[in-house]
Amino acid sequence: MALTQTEKNEIINKYARHEGDTGSVEVQVAVLTADINKINGHMKMHKKDFHSQRGLMKKIGHRRNLLAYLRKNDVTRYRDLIKSLGLRR
Repeated sequence: MALTQTEKNEIINKYARHEGDTGSVEVQVAVLTADINKINGHMKMHKKDFHSQRGLMKKIGHRRNLLAYLRKNDVTRYRDLIKSLGLRR
């Protein structure tokens, strides 16, 4: 159910700000978004899986906090990230 290492590496390479960047807000939000989308697919089939649902809510909260931090510090990076990930339609 979790992301494979190759999927994660592709996301990191796409959103990294410089070589070897794995901790920037953009990378963290992109990895969390991919993970959230994957868990959402699982939750559609297994509606009573409350342990996965709790993990999903924790990931959504973490992503929300990271996005709030990015919006507060650099609005242009925030808008670019939101557009590229397809959030806030």
